[in-house]
Amino acid sequence: MDRLGKGDFGCQGSRAYRCELCERGGRLYEADRAEIIWLPEHITAFCSVASPELQFALLLALWTGQRQGTLIDIAWSQYDGTHIRLQPNKQRRGKKKKRIVIPVGAPLKIVLDARRPEKAEGAILRNTYGNPWTSDGFRASWGTAFDRAKLGDADLHFHDLRGTAVTRLALSGCTTPQIAAIIGHSPRDVDEILKAHYLGGQSELAEQASVKLVAQYG
Repeated sequence: MDRLGKGDFGCQGSRAYRCELCERGGRLYEADRAEIIWLPEHITAFCSVASPELQFALLLALWTGQRQGTLIDIAWSQYDGTHIRLQPNKQRRGKKKKRIVIPVGAPLKIVLDARRPEKAEGAILRNTYGNPWTSDGFRASWGTAFDRAKLGDADLHFHDLRGTAVTRLALSGCTTPQIAAIIGHSPRDVDEILKAHYLGGQSELAEQASVKLVAQYG
């Protein structure tokens, strides 16, 4: 049973919108590490109580795999209609920041284009007052929505969305270098993430490998 499939990020009223979590036809997985991976039930619960602004942030995180600090800093000028171009605001000591060019999948593009103001300036993600998020403001609002969604027992954090994005890419058939190009990690780091934290998708990855083997030699 696919558990990271299509999701409805709709909200009540004229500001409602709908998007999909995965491209059509992607092979997904049933994870046994619910405390680390955001599953559809977690996303549905969160979106049922979160504002459209927070739902949008969730969507952007799932489709780009970026950190919270990077996400709230992304400006409309960095989105050209097909790609988001960014330079992460966090780096390891002794390493240069890497410029990342993220292709925008159709579901994310639909929402970005629908929310793009006539005068597209400043931050893409904004609070309910239309102002750019501050780090503290975002964390507080996210925490409030998280508590209202009663997800405390799941032991989830915002940064787990990054791991969810990595896992989804792997289970969609992306190679380690391809995942690294989108997320901004080194290929080695991507491998370590998948091995150390996101083993819930291993059986599905094995199934994919078997299908390819049969297609080639069966």
